[in-house]
Amino acid sequence: MYNSKITGLGYYVPDNIVTNDDLSKIIETTDEWIQERTGIQERRHIVRGEDTTTTMGVKAAKIALERSGVAKEDIDFIIFATLSPDYYFPGPGVLVQRDLGLKTVGALDVRNQCSGFVYAVSIADQYIKTGMYKNILVIGSEVHSVGLDMTTRGRGVSVIFGDGAGAAVLSREEDNSKGILSTHLHSEGQHAEELIVKAPGMGGRWVTDILNEEDKANDESYLPYMNGQFVFKNAVVRFAEVINEGLQANNLEVSDIDMLIPHQANLRISQFIQQKFKLTDDQVYNNIQKYGNTTAASIPIALTEAWEQGRIKSGDTVVLAAFGSGFTWGSVIMKW
Repeated sequence: MYNSKITGLGYYVPDNIVTNDDLSKIIETTDEWIQERTGIQERRHIVRGEDTTTTMGVKAAKIALERSGVAKEDIDFIIFATLSPDYYFPGPGVLVQRDLGLKTVGALDVRNQCSGFVYAVSIADQYIKTGMYKNILVIGSEVHSVGLDMTTRGRGVSVIFGDGAGAAVLSREEDNSKGILSTHLHSEGQHAEELIVKAPGMGGRWVTDILNEEDKANDESYLPYMNGQFVFKNAVVRFAEVINEGLQANNLEVSDIDMLIPHQANLRISQFIQQKFKLTDDQVYNNIQKYGNTTAASIPIALTEAWEQGRIKSGDTVVLAAFGSGFTWGSVIMKW
């Protein structure tokens, strides 16, 4: 059986910076209120007409491909993780194939929200390990800003999220001591409605319902809902469990972690996990302060930044961990 490793990384975020003070001009909030609860100072929002989930993903992918040294003709498969596709259907995977001019390879869309990139990496790893594919392009990209309730009513959610994209090229590795060691995935659907956008959907709030209603402004079914305290309490438990699961599967100790890249959901969650595992600041990378929660894009953006800054070196044990809507959660253990 083969092994897979990340051979190239890239990310893209819009130029448009939205600070907490900017939000305080349209929402009843303050910089202090947002930072105290989330740690976020600013985030990026697209300028409509300039970027989409797909175009940002393509920009990140081009950087990852160039750094990987893998020619686009050698990409065998595309996996695109997002909760914010350009279209209801088709998904953005096929749009990436078109826009990058790749051969007619398969394209898979992953809808696991904040855990999307971890799930996508796990899928890519299995395909490569079994010998089915040699080089897989994995993308996480999100446009949240156009779907948020940018009023005081929605401030508990809207101040958290930002737009951006990250990408990785996973390639076959003959050396089994390097690359992805294991991945671990979980879900708990009984809590699906605790972090949700209900509409549009085919299970109750149909597109035609929304289009035919006169009072659309007060219909909150198509706006994000989050039971914040409940999500936080579950996140800190599941983060710890799935990190420990990955370490135990590889006979590793917490002290073996050289770099933990947690999903950037809330700085307070990351800090809680850091304290629980007694990790130093050098062992954890956070950038939610600059970008907010970019859902499926958050881990690849943070991973790319950490690598660019020289905080991840050859031979390091790197752990990726995520928790989000679904509930879904997972981890990736790799030797860099």
